[in-house]
Amino acid sequence: MDELARFGVSIPKELLKAFDDYIEKKHYANRSEAIRDLIRQKLVEEEWKESKEEVVGVITYLYDHHKRELTDRLVELQHDHYDKIITAQHLHVDHERCLEVVLVRGRANEIRELADKIQALKGVLHVNLALTTLGKSIPT
Repeated sequence: MDELARFGVSIPKELLKAFDDYIEKKHYANRSEAIRDLIRQKLVEEEWKESKEEVVGVITYLYDHHKRELTDRLVELQHDHYDKIITAQHLHVDHERCLEVVLVRGRANEIRELADKIQALKGVLHVNLALTTLGKSIPT
């Protein structure tokens, strides 16, 4: 384990109370663990927002499968970006709507572009993109 550094933080009592409530709700053992995770989360967000580093993630989208030619366009997009797609899972939500979950790996900007292309298709109702770093530059 790396050497630990200790530091003090001054914050308003109300903010500390809200943070302690958050810690309890998220089942953290102590404040230090929660603070470490929040710092890592912010470092990860900055890494993939500001760089073209390799990331992994999930693109989830809901669409109207009755929309003319939409399914063909979605499949074509997946084929155009086969090198970024690890796997895809298809779910029939109801008679009109389908959900796809696509696991991806590639440069952050290219993955965001793929998600944007999916979102822009007529008949796609919702897209959610969740990315994370491979963690190579994040201290443990």
